[in-house]
Amino acid sequence: MSLPKPAAKPAAKPALNPTPKPRARPTEKRGLKLARGSAAAATATATIARFYAAFAKLDGVAMQACYAPDAVFDDEAFSLKGRAEIGAMWRMLCDATQAKGADVWRLEVRDISDHGAHWEAHYRFSATGRRVHNTIDAQIECGPDGLIRRHRDRFNFWRWARQALGAPGLLLGWTPFLRAKVRAQAAANLAKYRAAQKP
Repeated sequence: MSLPKPAAKPAAKPALNPTPKPRARPTEKRGLKLARGSAAAATATATIARFYAAFAKLDGVAMQACYAPDAVFDDEAFSLKGRAEIGAMWRMLCDATQAKGADVWRLEVRDISDHGAHWEAHYRFSATGRRVHNTIDAQIECGPDGLIRRHRDRFNFWRWARQALGAPGLLLGWTPFLRAKVRAQAAANLAKYRAAQKP
């Protein structure tokens, strides 16, 4: 007696996508992302270098042009929003230095990158006439267009106050009281400067 033959297997269904589109290799995707990132970093670095080149020349208008319309700025004396307000601050400081301290003005910049720089300013503080050497670390964030969106300058306020204000700065530079007073005076000076600039 012969054994029954096994049932034939059903034919395999044809693949829905017999010729799938080739996918980009992980290394290709990574390379494209790095290329885009490198281009953005180079643009940001160029903007920051241009900003400090203008600062060295006390060109507040060119400095303002490096900021995005909705930029924000913060340091020990100012907290500002918008290109117009930030630009007015830099123009005010540049004008004051040109008027009363051009003879001692010097800017030293190093470690420029796509996210900041280290800079040192030698100038005469216009309110007291005292000479100052301020050391600042800048943290900067640029947008896709290469313009500055966020700018934070950090420096030792007590060290600055001792140089700029003399004895009051030495005695009170570490206190919130003097810091608040300096910020209030800086805001008042900027408001007065901006009012004078309007036609």
